[in-house]
Amino acid sequence: MEAFYALATEDYRQLVAARPWAADLSGHAVDGRVRLLDVACGSGKFPTALLAGGLPDRPVVEVDLLDPSAFSIAEARAVLAPPFVAAGEHEVFLQDFSGTGYDVAWATHALYALPPAELAAGVARMVAALRPGGFGAVAQASSRSHYLTFYDAYRASFAPEATPYTDAEGVTEALRAAGAPVEVQVLHYRTGTSDREVAEGFLQRCAFDDSVSLDEMEASEALGGYLAGCRDANGAYEFEHEAHLIIWQQA
Repeated sequence: MEAFYALATEDYRQLVAARPWAADLSGHAVDGRVRLLDVACGSGKFPTALLAGGLPDRPVVEVDLLDPSAFSIAEARAVLAPPFVAAGEHEVFLQDFSGTGYDVAWATHALYALPPAELAAGVARMVAALRPGGFGAVAQASSRSHYLTFYDAYRASFAPEATPYTDAEGVTEALRAAGAPVEVQVLHYRTGTSDREVAEGFLQRCAFDDSVSLDEMEASEALGGYLAGCRDANGAYEFEHEAHLIIWQQA
């Protein structure tokens, strides 16, 4: 995980820089407080990045943490600091969630494993969770980003039966089908390293498979071909990212 976030922390820095999040939160406060649903909260990297970027202490943001993993909920809860305060915990999949009335709901690099057959239902639950006038945001890598192209190549080489990751284009389509009037901001950036140990840990986490070494990845046909295109003249890895920041105001 340390190797993964040595590079992946940039995903959250890019999101923090992309919008006036403090204004988004304060603009949707009710009586000086914001009810926030953090969908597939993971280990709380997005709130952590927002705090590092500087947030005012007001309004208070009461965070409901939603994740199928109790471990992830505990990790996310531990990193919250003012203006964020932990509120509810929901150890469920998004598609099984039924809460409503939230001022803000976001999912940041969190919906990749949502099965294609359940994407529409899951996204509809997120839309339904917002109150009228509430603010929704999803950050997701596009089909052209490293995360998606890497995983497709990994599946071709090592896991042909694995389910593809959900891409930003699919999430946008599902949100529109659920009635969300979305706007999409495209973010382009790069991450890289010359440290093979970091590269290996990062790529293993991208595949959720630490049984395949970097040497084995490079020697495989499909994945090796992809990775060869990610190296510079000195052999260092550089990965191209395209993330879509998808936002909407609830009708």
